[in-house]
Amino acid sequence: MPDDPERLSEAALNRALLARQGLLERLDLPLVETVEAIGAIQAQHWPAPPVALWSRMRTFAPGDLYAALERGDLLTGTLLRTTLHLVSAREHQAYAAVASAVADWRRSKAQAGEGAQELLAALVAHARRTARTTEDVAAFAEAWVEEHPKALHRDEVKAQRDRNWRALVRLQGFVRVPEDGAWDAKAPSSLRAAPKPRKKLDLDTALDEVVMRHLRAFGPASADDVAGWINWRPKPVREAVARLEPELVAFEDEAGRALYDLPDAPRPDPGTPAPPRLLAPFDSILLAYSPKHRGRILPDAHRDKVYERANLRIKPSYTVDGLVAGTWDVEVKRGEALVTLRPLEKLPKAARGELVEEAEGLARAIRPEAKGHRVVVAR
Repeated sequence: MPDDPERLSEAALNRALLARQGLLERLDLPLVETVEAIGAIQAQHWPAPPVALWSRMRTFAPGDLYAALERGDLLTGTLLRTTLHLVSAREHQAYAAVASAVADWRRSKAQAGEGAQELLAALVAHARRTARTTEDVAAFAEAWVEEHPKALHRDEVKAQRDRNWRALVRLQGFVRVPEDGAWDAKAPSSLRAAPKPRKKLDLDTALDEVVMRHLRAFGPASADDVAGWINWRPKPVREAVARLEPELVAFEDEAGRALYDLPDAPRPDPGTPAPPRLLAPFDSILLAYSPKHRGRILPDAHRDKVYERANLRIKPSYTVDGLVAGTWDVEVKRGEALVTLRPLEKLPKAARGELVEEAEGLARAIRPEAKGHRVVVAR
């Protein structure tokens, strides 16, 4: 790291983030490449990925997403922070390795027993060719425990039974699929084994890959930002950044934190105009940095109005001049899709028309069945 790395302002960090996320100019890339470029997309709220992609892509329709999932080019499953994410099939392996390294499906303080890995392997094999429901998973686990009575500690078996073995549903060895095989706006709830890896990948290599992907999508960023995003302790992530440092460029933010980035990643002039954009519920850019350092996209004054701590919900929001300035929601009433924009600060007249146009375009894309589409700005 150089003695005097360049110091980047919050505005410079904001424009760097928006540029690589397709929020300055929409990305003119194929769908799978777009998903890789913008990082793993949170998908625990199934309507969110189409919103995130529509706001970032020059051309997108929800049907494109469902077709890519049906082909297996994209996968959705439990990955970072034990949360459902949408990623490309070719990048799933590293994300899954990093996520599984810190995930623990056990529910008791007792040792799970030497047979724990055998149960997990048998369960994944059970879902290799046929999609399984959560009820199927529980029934299989019960049958397996019956056949291997000493494999798991009795306290662990009791704890799992009390929760109907639901912890197993969040294994990184599974991906989510529709029960009937038809991908659409209905959230996929069944499980299938993730594709078998094409190559062996040790954990250090997987972590290095995921660090590079985070910087590609959200950089410049600190090691602590990456650690928070993947739910790892900071120390091993800092060690990964140290391994990668010859391939990176170093900066610092206004507080003097060390930041890293890919040499050829976009870092536009901080004065570059930023058009209004609508962000999805649980949008990844609001979660890609450690909680105290999200000011490049989410002003501190709006944090508690966007993040509902009581139910851990992150509302859909919109940006003005690159920063979150309000929230939005959509509902269909009497055949009409109505988008309501809820400002958290005064909405500049110059941005109002463009924001309303964006919201109407989004409504048409995600609610194509509606007979009409309308946008209102709440007072």
